[in-house]
Amino acid sequence: MFKREFCTTREAAEVLGVSLRTAQLWVDSGILQAWKTEGGHRRISVDSVEKLMRTGNSTQASGNANGARAGVPVDLTRLKILVVEDDNTLIKLYRTYIGSWNLPLQISTALNGYEALMLIGREQPDLMIADLSMPGMDGFQMIRTLAGSSFREGMEIVVVTGMEDADIAAQGGLPENIKVFHKPIPFVELRAMVEAMMAERAALVQG
Repeated sequence: MFKREFCTTREAAEVLGVSLRTAQLWVDSGILQAWKTEGGHRRISVDSVEKLMRTGNSTQASGNANGARAGVPVDLTRLKILVVEDDNTLIKLYRTYIGSWNLPLQISTALNGYEALMLIGREQPDLMIADLSMPGMDGFQMIRTLAGSSFREGMEIVVVTGMEDADIAAQGGLPENIKVFHKPIPFVELRAMVEAMMAERAALVQG
């Protein structure tokens, strides 16, 4: 791949098959290890690029890396949902219930914020349903990373957590525009939200 220790952000994006903006998101979140030259240019560790390639091949990442918010048209009739949850039993529950809705949905899952950011960069989901307490990068860090990124634009974020409101506040809280539900998973409310989003999509398609 590379015969040197570091590469540019653009070179990393080309090798990983993602947009430049996606590579920048991964640098900002620490997924790709990088440093800045005196001139302010990023230099990315080739080792971290190779590691991400190996990790990416084992995740459920797929689809167009540039997505609608990078200027590439997408299928407005299909809603993409990302579930971020470290409990495999709950992931199966999400897939079972959401799959039973018989709606045109694409469902992806991630076990922590690190995996979620990789999927967000590649798939550009329309809705993310996230837990907060997770190993590695938790929901708080993931959401704060997204808050300062253009990838937040056009993506709804819903938190479903076992934490109490006081505990969330003690961790620094969440942005006001993020809706918080408490477990057990509120599938009725989630379905209503998904259907409302799809109704908006249908209106766009119809012009």
